[in-house]
Amino acid sequence: VQLQASGGGLVQAGGSLRLSCAASGRPLSSYHMGWFRQAPGKEREVVARISASSSSTYYLDSVKGRFTISRDNAENTVYLQMNSLKPEDTAIYYCAAGGWSNTPRADYWGQGTQVTVSN
Repeated sequence: VQLQASGGGLVQAGGSLRLSCAASGRPLSSYHMGWFRQAPGKEREVVARISASSSSTYYLDSVKGRFTISRDNAENTVYLQMNSLKPEDTAIYYCAAGGWSNTPRADYWGQGTQVTVSN
């Protein structure tokens, strides 16, 4: 499965962005999906995951209440709505398919999209 992330950009603190991850090659409905991020000098971390059926989600503690992961299996797309953004959210964000844990492991990875939050 090929994944294409988009929607990143530069935003002021307190602002919002919506990331999208479009899949091709295979239907996403078979996969748990996730969003991950990696800031300069830091390890990649799981931001959010959503189960294949959308029945379960997982969020990094620091984004709970601000970020929402969702999916549209009919559109083969996964989203990450990011509200109340903080400078510490600045990172390259990646979407990935497969896997279910709080470690940054997945079977398929998309290219990253840069999110920069300014003060």
